[in-house]
Amino acid sequence: VQLQASGGGLVQAGGSLRLSCAASRNVFRINNMTWYRQAPDKQRELVATITSGGDTMYGNSVKGRFTISRDDDKNMCYLQMNSLKPEDTAVYYCNVDLLVTTGFGRIRDVWGQGTLVTVSS
Repeated sequence: VQLQASGGGLVQAGGSLRLSCAASRNVFRINNMTWYRQAPDKQRELVATITSGGDTMYGNSVKGRFTISRDDDKNMCYLQMNSLKPEDTAVYYCNVDLLVTTGFGRIRDVWGQGTLVTVSS
């Protein structure tokens, strides 16, 4: 089972990006999905979480600017990032806390490889 994050890139301050996180096809069900980020020389930071029921939670620094969503039919999670700031520059990682495979295996704490977001001033 793998998570593939994509959508990062270089954008000017005030711009927007949409990140995607795709789970591999042998996935039956996904519990909570979370985006984290880590900037150089900083600790990893929780950006946003969406539960299996669709409830969302955001880090204080992104509230009102970022929106997390999911498409369970496609095993996808998205992070729409608007009004980007230079301080949003980081590698963004997607995470699943519990995943059930089509073979009904249970896998905890699955991470994607990260996608780099760079916001220029």
